[in-house]
Amino acid sequence: MGLAIVVALSVGIWWRNYKSADISATKPAILANPAHTAASTSRPEFQKLIGRWQRPDGGYVFEVKSVAADGAMEAAYFNPKSMRVAKAEASRDGDALKAFIELRDVNYPGSTYTLTDDPASDLLKGIYYQAAEKQRFEVTFLRMK
Repeated sequence: MGLAIVVALSVGIWWRNYKSADISATKPAILANPAHTAASTSRPEFQKLIGRWQRPDGGYVFEVKSVAADGAMEAAYFNPKSMRVAKAEASRDGDALKAFIELRDVNYPGSTYTLTDDPASDLLKGIYYQAAEKQRFEVTFLRMK
């Protein structure tokens, strides 16, 4: 009887975590919280990154929810389920707007995206480093409308 209760609780906890990690394409993005709002407005060029971006070669989605003045991004990544984003930062390199995302999840032990904004085409272009395979790939993200 005790084992059945433990198994039932374990399955229930797993199911709740599994469902909360899933995201639907229609779920609205969470806007910057009030603590970040004042800070984020001091770097308006970073605000261009806010939104959902999709890689056309596989449907991978990168979502920027907010960007603080120091470049710290509140971000999410979906492949197609939610994956843990360990680090997400925006920066400037001369006139170029950049985004860096580090993933730390199962089969993604430090995989990274190093992206540059292409303002003429509203794309993010750059390099995806697949850490498990130690391979680099050129990638492009399109803004989702």
